[in-house]
Amino acid sequence: MKAWRIIILGIICCLALAACGDKKEHAVHTKYKPTMDVKWKVEGSKLIVDVITDMHISPEHYGQGRKEGEGHIHMYLDDGEKIGVKAGHKEFEDLKPGRHVLKVSLHNNDHTPYDVTKTIEFEIR
Repeated sequence: MKAWRIIILGIICCLALAACGDKKEHAVHTKYKPTMDVKWKVEGSKLIVDVITDMHISPEHYGQGRKEGEGHIHMYLDDGEKIGVKAGHKEFEDLKPGRHVLKVSLHNNDHTPYDVTKTIEFEIR
């Protein structure tokens, strides 16, 4: 009975070592990372934002499964709630006077981030 335990333990060790083999064959290719530029201007109490990206903005797939190179934009004004943006143009109207911060980030269709983010600071007079 003891011999069987040693054999089974040996098999388990061999399987564990085989699983730790050369990682190159299991390497994941670099994921697509889109580029982004944010152009903005203030007109009175309104902020006008244009997001320029090589990612395909796909409102038809918003909230669906991932598709490399496709997605949408998240914006957060003054650390507020997430705003899902399905186009490259967004306007924020009737902003209160003072300093504001807008965070803009690119996301997959399923809302996972591409880790591409820009933050702008602006003032409404």
